[in-house]
Amino acid sequence: MNLCKLTLYSFRNYREFSQEFVPGVNLIVGDNAQGKTNLLEAITYLSTGKSFRTRKEQELIRFGDDFCDLQAEIALPDREQTIRAVMFQGRRPRQLYIGGVKQKNAAGLQGLMPTVLFCPEDLLILKTGAAGRRRLMDNALCQLRPAYDKALTEYGKLLEHKSRILRDHREFPSLLEPLPEFNEQMARCGAVIISSRAKYLRELQKHANRYHTEFSGGREELSIEYQTVSSVEDPFASKEEIYRRLREHQESHYRAELESGQCLSGPHKDDFNACLGGLSIKNYGSQGQTRTAAISLKLAEREIFRLDTGNEPILLLDDVLSELDAGRQNFVLNQIRSGQVFITCCEKDRLTDLGQVITIENGEVL
Repeated sequence: MNLCKLTLYSFRNYREFSQEFVPGVNLIVGDNAQGKTNLLEAITYLSTGKSFRTRKEQELIRFGDDFCDLQAEIALPDREQTIRAVMFQGRRPRQLYIGGVKQKNAAGLQGLMPTVLFCPEDLLILKTGAAGRRRLMDNALCQLRPAYDKALTEYGKLLEHKSRILRDHREFPSLLEPLPEFNEQMARCGAVIISSRAKYLRELQKHANRYHTEFSGGREELSIEYQTVSSVEDPFASKEEIYRRLREHQESHYRAELESGQCLSGPHKDDFNACLGGLSIKNYGSQGQTRTAAISLKLAEREIFRLDTGNEPILLLDDVLSELDAGRQNFVLNQIRSGQVFITCCEKDRLTDLGQVITIENGEVL
């Protein structure tokens, strides 16, 4: 699967943009704030139906315009296909099209044009808060497992409603009446989320450890420990068993939630701990070890996609190479000789032999 052509209208700083790409490496060059990352954002939006930079779709529309239009022409193993997204100012809902057919939601996008994004913030993902690591799991699983995407979306809506109930119940006691039903539904969705995350992290560790072992010359072993709701002792148990454990946790935290006004039970606080030789990277890893492990996780994510779907996802490297020393740059470059890759950078000196070079200046191709 390859992205053959991307066409944009009024997206971010692009008034009009149309560019064909090669199946291998596409090097996007330009100074800072010229629109390089915006191109990767457009690709990921057409891949997932979401932006990796904002939850407000109005921010994607060029300042002063009423709407933006994104379209990708992709080559699948057996056919060509188009993906299109149109977003509007105000409250008008977006419109998604696959092959010219309007979609009810983004579910149809899953697996059609899979992407793996690696940006500078990801180099420190093992050192920062848990939200980034949850996002790493969720972004991958939502593309791989439509049922997971559905459960996660539903859980997010339920969590928002429950949080509002817990926050306002003292002033409006009647809000507590639907709380048992919210807990029931959240436990059902939570069981799907926990089961899927546990299985994914097991696969991620296997492949990431292989990359990290090669990266470190066999000196370090990378392991991943999934951290979820304390009552779920075995995240690999059946979904029904996980559901029962989540209900137990909800009941035991009922009073604490009412008193604190916060939702204290559920997988929305999940995390994972990456370790080298049994020592937590978050607490003890050097900067070099942290970056090496983060790169290994992203390469492992791409490998899981390839093995699971038979298609190699598009790899998007957003100004990552400039953040790495020469040794780590060479390791990454040696891993991207297959599949389609997009690399953004400010200077192309040591990358010009990789493939097509596209120079961007102020939202235009030179």
